[in-house]
Amino acid sequence: MAAAKKGRRSSASQGYPGRALAVILIALVALTGGIFLSGHKTPRLGIDLAGGVSITLTAKPHQGDVVNKANMDTAVSIINQRVNGLGVSEAEVQTQGSNTIIVDIPKGTNADQAEQQVGTTAQLYFRQVLTELAGTPTAPTPTPSPTKPGATPSGSATPSSTGTPKSTGTPSSTPSNSASPQGRAVSDALKSTTDKAPTPVPTSPASTPGAADTPAPSTTTPAADVSIPADLQAKLDKLDCSDPQQRANASEGTKPTDKVVACGQASGSKDWIKYALGPVLIDGKNVSSASSAFDTQQGNGWVVNLNFDSKGAKQFTSVTGNLAQQQSPNNQFAIDLDGNVVSAPQVSQALPGGSAQISGSFTQQSADDLANVLKYGSLPLAFQISDKTTVSAALGGEQLRGGLIAGAVGLALVVIYLFAYYRGLAGVAIVSLLVSAGLTYTLMCLLGEAIGFALNLPAVCGAIVAIGITADSFIVFFERIRDELREGRSLQPAVARGWPRARRTILVSDFVSFLAAAVLYVVTVGKVRGFAFTLGLTTVLDVVVVFLFTKPLMTILARRLFFSQGHKWSGLDPKSLGVKAPLRRVRRTPSTETKEA
Repeated sequence: MAAAKKGRRSSASQGYPGRALAVILIALVALTGGIFLSGHKTPRLGIDLAGGVSITLTAKPHQGDVVNKANMDTAVSIINQRVNGLGVSEAEVQTQGSNTIIVDIPKGTNADQAEQQVGTTAQLYFRQVLTELAGTPTAPTPTPSPTKPGATPSGSATPSSTGTPKSTGTPSSTPSNSASPQGRAVSDALKSTTDKAPTPVPTSPASTPGAADTPAPSTTTPAADVSIPADLQAKLDKLDCSDPQQRANASEGTKPTDKVVACGQASGSKDWIKYALGPVLIDGKNVSSASSAFDTQQGNGWVVNLNFDSKGAKQFTSVTGNLAQQQSPNNQFAIDLDGNVVSAPQVSQALPGGSAQISGSFTQQSADDLANVLKYGSLPLAFQISDKTTVSAALGGEQLRGGLIAGAVGLALVVIYLFAYYRGLAGVAIVSLLVSAGLTYTLMCLLGEAIGFALNLPAVCGAIVAIGITADSFIVFFERIRDELREGRSLQPAVARGWPRARRTILVSDFVSFLAAAVLYVVTVGKVRGFAFTLGLTTVLDVVVVFLFTKPLMTILARRLFFSQGHKWSGLDPKSLGVKAPLRRVRRTPSTETKEA
């Protein structure tokens, strides 16, 4: 009885195969609709297929840094993280020789962004803004600037020389216009302390109830020197930030202790702004983490959260306490990356704890960019772009064409073999392969936009290899069914009993393939990762297709006479399988036994 009940449960579980088919068909329709809605109807292609940009970075000694293998390897790791910060973008970063790094960036939506970040690969500093002016040169209008006895040139000489851009007379009445070109403000991560807007002496000790060591630096820090030397003022007036060469050489040859000039660009604007910046207050190497997020609680939109290490946290508390006591623009905290002001947020109060949040007119892209710069900005070496070339995809296109031809020939041979050996069952395998191909293609199209996945030649090889893995799963299932038929069972019980055995074999086989792909993805770099990613993706899809499509479809076909009666073209012909008719026992009644006796 127990066996009979178990058998009934097994057959009952096969009673609704249409539900599984509906799930996978709905998923396929949804993914297809997604690629049409997103507008990305083809996968992104890697640099070997679509071409791209190859950038050569040459390391140069800077402030006593040593160009050695350890520093070069660290630089490669950081540049690789910055370029591939959005996911599997297939950018290649590798050393060549003792002092050169080659960065290959495939053509795509994020290629320009990655190229821009590679072009700024050296030092990240946090400096105080001394003044900020319009980006055009102001040298033709010499500033009389009479020598005022004993007056510091900070608040008088600088703003008066160019009265148009900013004036230090209004502390923060026009934060988006005059205080900061980006219109961004640094706010404490604890939002409950942001209501202290009055200008009396900043109460930094009161805002740090749990930290005993942080208030001291902010109260004992001497007033910063915001004066601008005459030579720096002249350099600032002559600086033209619209000229790329001048932007690149603005802070050339300076030291962290020097006051410098730099250029910056307002978020979402093409207008350049030039800055006079004070000495380095915090080194970018002291940033421990940075991330972008969407602030729904305070309604600030996209923000950037950053955290400092223990050394940077003490410096950050002291610096923000000092900046909060000053008027605009001297209360701005410039994030200086290679002489380019990435952001210049305002400081309204001391921020203890080593955590802060930059908020303002961010988009998701600009927030991600700033977080990426803060997280991976500092390198152990300084680099200059020594060469930049455009890579043609002609060679890769020829290789891709040859690979696709080889894949098509292989697929044709598989189909011929399936029809020759499995006949009607080959149709089930081919339809399942088409469903798997549809899922793979739509996911590759969507992942190109979502995580930057780019299809290169090794990735195409991974997809071709996956055809064999998927076909192997079908063969395991079909052979289990045929084994059950050879034992004398009819088709429906054979499908029901053969599936659990085939399922275990398929899962073990796919798990081994996925594990190999995962290990390959972790331990390799560059194009090989594309092969591993594609192999892992198609292996997962193989399990999905077999469970939600092939098995339910076979359950439905087992009820059709063409398959259930073992038609000679069904692939389940009892004669071709060598099935012997089961022995039939004749039940003898008691009367027959008496007569025989």
